[in-house]
Amino acid sequence: MLEKQRQQLILDFLEEAQFASVRALCDQLNSSEATIRRDLNKLAASGKIKKIRGGAEVIQSKVVPTAKISGKSFWVDKEKNVDTKRMIAKRAVELCEDGESVIINGGSSTFMMAEFLQDRRMNILTNSFVLAHELLESSQNQITLPGGEVYRKQSIILSSFENDTTQNYHGSKMFMGCPGISEVGVMETDPLLILAEQKLRKRADKLIVLADSTKIGVKGNLIFSPLSGVDVVITDSNANKATLEHFERQGIQVIVVDACD
Repeated sequence: MLEKQRQQLILDFLEEAQFASVRALCDQLNSSEATIRRDLNKLAASGKIKKIRGGAEVIQSKVVPTAKISGKSFWVDKEKNVDTKRMIAKRAVELCEDGESVIINGGSSTFMMAEFLQDRRMNILTNSFVLAHELLESSQNQITLPGGEVYRKQSIILSSFENDTTQNYHGSKMFMGCPGISEVGVMETDPLLILAEQKLRKRADKLIVLADSTKIGVKGNLIFSPLSGVDVVITDSNANKATLEHFERQGIQVIVVDACD
């Protein structure tokens, strides 16, 4: 993770929690104590935070706060289970054909698809700011972005309005990651995310969920889609076998790739 990205995540974390210890920031960002202390010194020197004993706190601002959505930071989640996510993403791209129109939802698992889409010629609608940038730089795919606001923490573009560019798009497949998928359905972390993703889902014939084994069987309090709305789940060989068998009994195609230990 770049220093600038890490320091922005520290600011985001402090804005939500008001205070954070050095140890908590180390755990959140998977960074050493020396690195975090160095970041805090730089942020404090620039007047962005206030250092206190054992950590830092936010400097109260008179600026009206911007809208937030809950969920893990893209840059933090991107560093977890990288090799396994890469294999899942590779298998997802193998389901695509040149000339096809698809939808790719923002997330760390779907971002991994960029590497394998570089030599393709497809039409791709994505609300992932970083995926769009990567594909524009490295491929000849046609990229479409929805209108809306950029949410820096998750690196996605969301619109709360029904009338945007998504309503004129049709994709044969929608690819998405998720914080969890179980017998109750595909989970999500925020109502605004659900509204935006459901708009995308309406524009696609099939829903393909990319979920490494740590997401299989995980439940939450918000459901994006019941299992009846899922066509394919791509996961790894460490996933709970009983849960995968339940998916198959619901008519879902389950694709398993070898786990990268």
